[in-house]
Amino acid sequence: MQRVACAHDCGLMINPDNVRAQVEGNILQTLSRTLHEETTFDASRVTSVDWAGYPLLRFPDVPRLDIDLVQRLGEPPLGAGEAASSPVPAALANAVFDATGVRLRSVPFTRERVRPLMA
Repeated sequence: MQRVACAHDCGLMINPDNVRAQVEGNILQTLSRTLHEETTFDASRVTSVDWAGYPLLRFPDVPRLDIDLVQRLGEPPLGAGEAASSPVPAALANAVFDATGVRLRSVPFTRERVRPLMA
């Protein structure tokens, strides 16, 4: 993934730089969950108990983020960030569908899950 674009409207922004940071952080966290993160279990316990067993998005894989903030001076502040995370898995799945015709429906979109669908 090379780029993520987001238009974000959260009403009145008191500090747009903090809103941008919140939106960027939520997008990257959700992208990590969508592509990598998965809690694993065996018959009796959680097995992903350290960072080696729980993969995350790494800095070299972070895409360019183009965030367009909508300032609404006549509206109340409505909070930021969390709303930016909701569309990430669907947008990524739709991009894969547009490119391949294959629907991804279970996250994370790991190689082990995606490869059989591409056959």
